[in-house]
Amino acid sequence: MNTGKVALVTGAGSGVGRSAALALLHEGWSVVLAGRRQQALEETAALGDATRATCVATDVSDPASVLALFAAIGQKHPRLDVLFNNAGGNVPSTNFGDMTWEQWRGVVAVNLDGMFLVANAAFRTMRAQSPMGGRIINNGSISAHTPRPGSAAYTATKHAVTGLTKSIALDGRCYDIACGQIDIGNAATPMTRRMAGGVPQADGTLAPEPTMDVDNVGRMVAFMAGLEPDANVQFVTVMATKMPFVGRG
Repeated sequence: MNTGKVALVTGAGSGVGRSAALALLHEGWSVVLAGRRQQALEETAALGDATRATCVATDVSDPASVLALFAAIGQKHPRLDVLFNNAGGNVPSTNFGDMTWEQWRGVVAVNLDGMFLVANAAFRTMRAQSPMGGRIINNGSISAHTPRPGSAAYTATKHAVTGLTKSIALDGRCYDIACGQIDIGNAATPMTRRMAGGVPQADGTLAPEPTMDVDNVGRMVAFMAGLEPDANVQFVTVMATKMPFVGRG
């Protein structure tokens, strides 16, 4: 199966990005895998159909690196149909009063600046190609709705991503560019492994939290990517059923 369509996945070397890249490869997409570690990207490609995967080591917080990524895409493919704008990071749980400028900037540089740089380059590409159009899927988080204790930088960036998603969706209409957001809660990845040992709760306690198979996220991204151009999933939440998020925990 080969759809003839091309997707870019950032943060594709592990976790949610790896799951989404593999789901898209399984659905017949050609996928450009971007992330900081070339070896991790190649490991992702090897888990799917590597003949339709292109690995490009990229630092999404660096404008020159993002420019080089899109130059590589242009050399390999005639167009870009979908971006899964996924790359992100965090720092250990830190009370707001103890958060340093360096910690703040480190999270903002990837989660917000990087999100802008990649989405902006994808938007320009989709606007200029013929036929024009495409789809941008931003990785938000349930932190785009409700924070965890000690997560000021991460929560602020994810709230900002929601505004970015809405703005891209609005500005993209006249260019047939759709933009939606997937908000993920407790997908089982290396980043959430610590949850089994307990994570901070709003009442000040530590408690383990349920997780879900990350492939649930990959399948949802593939579903969103495969929609016809006249339809868009604006926002969707995919979360562990029993995690303490809905109601009062």
